[in-house]
Amino acid sequence: MKERGFLKFATLFEGALLLLAFGFGSLAGIDPLGSLGFGSAGWLYGMAGTLPLVLLFHLIYKSGAAGLYEIRRALIEKLGPFLAACGVGELLYLGFLAGITEEVLFRGFFQPWFEANWGWLGGLVFSNLVFALVHWVSPLYALLAGLTGVYLGLSLDSAGERNLLVPILIHSLYDVVAFLAVAMSYRTGSAGGFR
Repeated sequence: MKERGFLKFATLFEGALLLLAFGFGSLAGIDPLGSLGFGSAGWLYGMAGTLPLVLLFHLIYKSGAAGLYEIRRALIEKLGPFLAACGVGELLYLGFLAGITEEVLFRGFFQPWFEANWGWLGGLVFSNLVFALVHWVSPLYALLAGLTGVYLGLSLDSAGERNLLVPILIHSLYDVVAFLAVAMSYRTGSAGGFR
């Protein structure tokens, strides 16, 4: 699959997540964008909230621990060729595409839906079990994705009121950094990245 094919596939796949969010939302009476606000607190919390995840990614990505090394190697081998063929603008597009669509589905629909049935904690736990399963590459990767999802779910309420913009920004900016690291690692033939 060449670069354009990869971008088209990613757009269609992530777009399907939006269709799921709005389709499920209409059936359940939940507006997936109902908590989206563009106030300054949301922008500030979203950008600041990205830093801990990026630092953790850096530590994990540089780790020589067997399970973490295998995840890094798999990402570089499977996604590296496609991401390395993309320019910075396309990597920004992919990061924001994934961040927006996944957050609208998981924090805009699933979390409020599970909360309506099992309370705040149930919403946080069950929405991120689904998030972990969708990101299953290996058991360790799913665990890391689930914990990242919990962080994103907690960030939903961090700006003083529920605001979907916060996890969207965190997820999007984090993905851009991760995609750049994988692309650089592939281009340099390095499994370590961030050199």
